[in-house]
Amino acid sequence: MGNCFGFQPAADPNPSSSNSIRPSTPGTSRDYSNGGGLSGTSSSAGLSRFSAAFSDDAGVAGGDILLPTPNLKVYSFADLKNATRNFKSDMVLGVGGFGTVYKGWVDEKTLVPSKLGTGMLVAIKKLNHESMQGFEEWQSEVNFLGRLSHPNLVKLLGYCWEDKELLLVYEFMQKGSLENHLFRRNASTEQLSWDLRLKIAIGAAKGLAVLHSSDRQVIYRDFKASNILLDGSYNAKISDFGLAKHGPSGGDSHVTTRVMGTYGYAAPEYVATGHLYVKSDVYGFGVVLLELLTGKRALDPRRPSGQQNLVEWVKPDLSQRRKLKSLMDGRIEGQYSSKAASQAAQLTLRCLEQEPRKRPSMKEVAEVLEQIAAMEKPKESRSSRSTPRSSASAAASSSSSHHHRSYHGTGVGAAARS
Repeated sequence: MGNCFGFQPAADPNPSSSNSIRPSTPGTSRDYSNGGGLSGTSSSAGLSRFSAAFSDDAGVAGGDILLPTPNLKVYSFADLKNATRNFKSDMVLGVGGFGTVYKGWVDEKTLVPSKLGTGMLVAIKKLNHESMQGFEEWQSEVNFLGRLSHPNLVKLLGYCWEDKELLLVYEFMQKGSLENHLFRRNASTEQLSWDLRLKIAIGAAKGLAVLHSSDRQVIYRDFKASNILLDGSYNAKISDFGLAKHGPSGGDSHVTTRVMGTYGYAAPEYVATGHLYVKSDVYGFGVVLLELLTGKRALDPRRPSGQQNLVEWVKPDLSQRRKLKSLMDGRIEGQYSSKAASQAAQLTLRCLEQEPRKRPSMKEVAEVLEQIAAMEKPKESRSSRSTPRSSASAAASSSSSHHHRSYHGTGVGAAARS
């Protein structure tokens, strides 16, 4: 991530990445899905090291003790050298604050490293020893993703902890990050239709809803476009759990913690006081929803003064129907009804409420988005839909049912940490 909240970040000459408050998690976001989460260990030392390291109650960002989990494979460093052809440069997917992400190949059933081009493609994050992000974020990633499983959460397959080497192995997300599709416009990146944007928003909302409704609530704390990864069918998965934290307990409304996250996405009450609410995540979701509607970045120092912060610039006009049309991304013009756009804007405003208690739950957000997705499209849009898979109705059900192999696209998450 980059900068700590205590000071204003310098203008980013390359706004393709969000200004970060502090190193988020392992710098790249990736997904790997393999049905059989195996515990077979190629490095039995890894398990005993965890037991020893955490016997003195060394906590993680989430506040739990990290224990070996039966659904994660423990790799040796030699295993992952083999899977990546000795971390060759032509295997690099991207570089982020945590380090470098490589593609690799493993056997689909055993997850043992396999020959190049055989088995299942995975993404492997390798810690840069000079990175500001390190053991704590790596540990949080293992602690949460090693225990959580949902179609809209990225799948962690395994890890390596050997001497100073820290690595994470994920399913590979074919379509890369939402950020890439919204903002990095090149010939190889497909533009996102209105239907696909809703599909992605619904999937991400369901992912957050699962975190918030778990036995012990999980606050994600770093929700942004670069941390939403897309599989081959544009099903959204939340990645990068390095800043995740358990929510309040014992009747408390919030937890107090050091302010970490990303400028432009972090909730105002968290930035101002360090008080972190479950609904602080809802604010971040509202920012991403605003990016989906407008096609503009949450922060962009290249925009004129007064327009660099998207929420501050656009929020006052969201409730005005006549101004809303000019705020919407021109690339999706004609693909939605004015009623659908208006309801999406109203939902965004609710998510961006200053007071956390006034924001909706993520469960409600997902339900409202599904209602918007089911609305009738303009006639010209109905006749020009690209494929059934981009239809929002199919999207809503598909986002909850599709949980197989995902892939981290080139550079996924790389910008998220720069």
